[in-house]
Amino acid sequence: MTRLSPDLDLNKTGLKNRTEVTMFILMGFTDDFDMQVVLFLLFLAIYLFTLIGNLGLVVLVIADARLHNPMYYFLSVLSFLDACYSTVVTPKMLINFLAEDKSISLIGCATQMFLFVTLGTTEGFLLAAMAYDRYVAIYNPLLYSVSMSPGVYVPLIVASYVAGVAEGTIHTVATFSLSFCSSNEIRHVFCDIPPLLAISCSDTEINQLLLFYTVGSIEMFTILIVLVSYGFILLAILKMRSAEGRRKVFSTCGSHLTGVTIYYGTILFIYVRPNSSYDSNHGMIVSIFYTIVIPMLNPIIYSLRNKDVKEAMKKLLREAGNSSIFLELRKTRIV
Repeated sequence: MTRLSPDLDLNKTGLKNRTEVTMFILMGFTDDFDMQVVLFLLFLAIYLFTLIGNLGLVVLVIADARLHNPMYYFLSVLSFLDACYSTVVTPKMLINFLAEDKSISLIGCATQMFLFVTLGTTEGFLLAAMAYDRYVAIYNPLLYSVSMSPGVYVPLIVASYVAGVAEGTIHTVATFSLSFCSSNEIRHVFCDIPPLLAISCSDTEINQLLLFYTVGSIEMFTILIVLVSYGFILLAILKMRSAEGRRKVFSTCGSHLTGVTIYYGTILFIYVRPNSSYDSNHGMIVSIFYTIVIPMLNPIIYSLRNKDVKEAMKKLLREAGNSSIFLELRKTRIV
């Protein structure tokens, strides 16, 4: 591993030929090997659960005809995003827990940043689109299939991805246009924006403002869509006379609202605040929460409280069980 001394500040020496880093070192949580083994096992379990839960939901939506409607198409896209989101960060982190060499190349770091910013931003817009979908379904259910036709929900999904790619490109280009010459040690488990700005020897004021205003604007816009959508949903609930209808609406919307609150809350905490108040340890923990823990929680949030998903799961398990019994019977007859 090539380490640059933290005490070497070439920005202050006036030298024109500055030694630029070609790789970074992800310092992680701790140097204690026993603790690293414990963290490796913990995050490996979380990662496996995340992949099984999210990709399982995608398979469920594809396999069960009852789930072939916009609400579950959005949910399957969200699950796929979460699986990818966790995969961008977790495998490298798991390797670093056990490896002596914790380095990551400049290109690798830039790629990781681009992907997690893209996927994170896409998820934010997708959650807003899902809130709008719930509003359309509950406020005017008779026209739901018309109001949320493929001509509507497909562009919403595509627009979410386009916004994510744009945001990822802006921040990756802005961050890696800076000079990194005083230190190459990132006090984090992956290439997040704030810790990279913290070790740059360039003036990062513009980058900090860009981060604050772009993330703040996106959060305000998407949260406004969510609040307006749920405001109309609340009005629709108040007009309902059926207790069963209200219970079903709360069951459907409660899971989405829980996911939205957890996701937006952590994003606002880590990015929309003054750089002077940034603490690397707190930032690392919160970043781990929204990139690794939330993708694990989403399948639980969206499936345990959803009757259709639970029924589809039971049906799939029954069919799998029947197939296994059928194969065993065939083997017995052949023998």
